[in-house]
Amino acid sequence: MPLAIAPINTELRVVKILMEEKTKRHLENLGVTINSVIRVISHNGGNVICIVKDGRVALDKDISKKILVA
Repeated sequence: MPLAIAPINTELRVVKILMEEKTKRHLENLGVTINSVIRVISHNGGNVICIVKDGRVALDKDISKKILVA
């Protein structure tokens, strides 16, 4: 399922990132990689705030729709 519709306060695993390489590298620098654990803490109109490792990451709706989690 896309990260944009993922349940709040549930640990999820990133299974696929459907973006161009430049954006993927930027997300990897933030800690969002394939098989990384991510937890959504807030939804707001498709925009998502999530916890990755020990930090918070804010993602807009276009990016959160292209990150698939399980």
